Amino acid sequence: MYDAQQALARLKEGNRRFVDGSVIHSFTGPERRRELEAGQAPFAIILGCADSRVPAEMVFDQGLGDLFVIRVAGNIVAPSQVGSVEFAAGRYGSRLVVVLGHSSCGAVMATVEELNSPDGSHSRNVRSIVGRILPTVADLLELNENLSPEETLARAIRANIRASVDHLRHGSEILETLIRTEGLMVVGAHYSLETGEVEFMEL
Repeated sequence: MYDAQQALARLKEGNRRFVDGSVIHSFTGPERRRELEAGQAPFAIILGCADSRVPAEMVFDQGLGDLFVIRVAGNIVAPSQVGSVEFAAGRYGSRLVVVLGHSSCGAVMATVEELNSPDGSHSRNVRSIVGRILPTVADLLELNENLSPEETLARAIRANIRASVDHLRHGSEILETLIRTEGLMVVGAHYSLETGEVEFMEL
């Protein structure tokens, strides 16, 4: 099993291959499927956005069974996401959790729009997503009133990534214990739709 730093290095190398077009996991055949019938051992857990342009396995050039991926609009953290991370870290021994946000995130954009001109057009279920992001974006806007719309969105996306990381680090006794005693690491990352590059954020 990979430790957190080894897993992080493997993700960085995979993203480098993705960016320069030298991917090695374009297809996983029957042999690998048979290997995984008996169980799995994902080396990292990815909590990413559900955006169709940000599939974690492709972005990090990994194959079947390599990553435990949880996807939800806005890479938000709600109880089901926390439970999924707890399950993978506890059951499979994965020691790296990455919160993967991305440029031009629609969920964050909807939250900024809701704050600037609330119109009540979102369904109750969509509001539950926006509501998770809203406090972080509201604090950002309060502190930075003169930002351009583009800069506001860019900063809000990164603030939302940091908020999700903080929630996972400090919102679960199980994960806190694994961080303290087993070397679990929770980090944030930002994917550029324009370049394909993943930037691992200093938090």
